[in-house]
Amino acid sequence: MVETALTVNGGTVRVALDPRESLLDLLREQLGLTGTKKGCDQGQCGACTVHVDGRRVLSCLTPAVQANGRSVTTIEGVADPDGTLHPLQQAFIDHDALQCGYCTPGQVMSGLACIAEGHAADDEIRESLSGNLCRCGAYVGIVAAVRDVARREES
Repeated sequence: MVETALTVNGGTVRVALDPRESLLDLLREQLGLTGTKKGCDQGQCGACTVHVDGRRVLSCLTPAVQANGRSVTTIEGVADPDGTLHPLQQAFIDHDALQCGYCTPGQVMSGLACIAEGHAADDEIRESLSGNLCRCGAYVGIVAAVRDVARREES
């Protein structure tokens, strides 16, 4: 076991980890943050996307011990503490960018990274989010939601 300390959604967490444990399993199984989804568990679907030190990562492929001393943000840490949705979360609702909702947390986390990286044109958004799969086909709404928030933040 490896003693690890990290910041998750603004709070310090100290855990003893098996060095083989993924960040996804730490978040879901030990910390109870089940908003991050286990889709393929092979890094191909993007459902497990979280931010580590402000950069998106696939948590199913990231060893949890690599988060030692780092800051992790999950979908649970995106909304305001008072429960007000982040503008991108609200845009997903407004643009009907979800159907079953399973991929939505990963889509939102990737969308936030896309906006932070300055990708606001539709083709850039599509490319930036290409690692996140939606089996329901809500891609038109997803691109519209990200575009809407990116343009609001530009002005």
